Amino acid sequence: MSQSTQYSTLNTQYSILIMSDIFDKIKELTEEIENSLVQSVEEIEQFRIKYLGTKNIIKPLFGEIRNVANERKKEFGQAVNALKQKAEAKFDGFKEELEANASDEEAKSIDLTAPGIAEQLGSRHPVSIVMNRMVEIFSRIGFNVAQDREIEDDWHNFTALNTPEDHPARDMQDTYYLLNDPERLLRTHTSSVQVRVMDYQKPPIRVICPGRVYRNETISARAHCQFHQVEGLYIAEKVSFADLKQTIEYFAKEMFGHQTKIRVRPSFFPFTEPSVEVDVSCFICGGDGCNVCKYTSWVEIGGCGMVDPKVLENCGIDSDKYTGFAFGMGVERIAMLKYQINDIRLLFENDVRFLQQFEAGL
Repeated sequence: MSQSTQYSTLNTQYSILIMSDIFDKIKELTEEIENSLVQSVEEIEQFRIKYLGTKNIIKPLFGEIRNVANERKKEFGQAVNALKQKAEAKFDGFKEELEANASDEEAKSIDLTAPGIAEQLGSRHPVSIVMNRMVEIFSRIGFNVAQDREIEDDWHNFTALNTPEDHPARDMQDTYYLLNDPERLLRTHTSSVQVRVMDYQKPPIRVICPGRVYRNETISARAHCQFHQVEGLYIAEKVSFADLKQTIEYFAKEMFGHQTKIRVRPSFFPFTEPSVEVDVSCFICGGDGCNVCKYTSWVEIGGCGMVDPKVLENCGIDSDKYTGFAFGMGVERIAMLKYQINDIRLLFENDVRFLQQFEAGL
């Protein structure tokens, strides 16, 4: 036998020996994985590191494919892949079993006799509480609720209310106009709703108009760029200022207590004549003087007056036959007085700690 033939025979025998060792190693690891048992999270992690980690003991077997005869490379690759898949399946099984056991233990630890945790209920906003109360009071004496759009046109917000373009009364309210349509604006009062009611309804009219309004004002403790109003309108034959005063007095007593008194002071509004501001006797100090009434024994709650005949005519109502009165009150103003809130910004900040104080308002 020649030297080259001997070398080839030895090389073949060596390859067979290596392949036998590799397949024995695969078989050994397969049995080892099948017989593995774990009892804790730490043992599962050790299993993962050993068989599936970055430097696991299966990875070097893939490199041995260069030592495998060509006719057995496919068999070898399938065997190594099967080994890896078995390790992954075993690991997933361990995880599922441990999670199931943990769930069982957690369920056993629950005390079914323990009292439950009560759901925490929300509370109505003080503005909503006061607005609903105002609507309820006026509803008792025949006022119906009327609501309409918040984006208005110049006619319904100003001109129909006796406020032409050159009227100085426009300077009383800083208005948000729409950028792409200067004839449309965010309403500055809910009086615009009263105009719309007069457009389609003939007297007698008795409505209140609650809603949000907007004015371009600097936000401070006493002012905000948005707030809420409740405005009222009553138009019929022979309506007098005495009717207006009795209506406001009835509201004041129902809202602040039957001991409440009112007083009126001359004022000016372009859509009413005569116009007055309304004060109520301080329901906090009972007339003794306090920081709420600024030691005057009176607090202002809104304005009112007899509807100007020009406004009736603008809305197609015969001012010779019908008269009426209108009033308006800021809801935040009354809420701050009633609950002694010293900063209007608290009503818009949605601080749960602040709002929880009004749970009784439900």
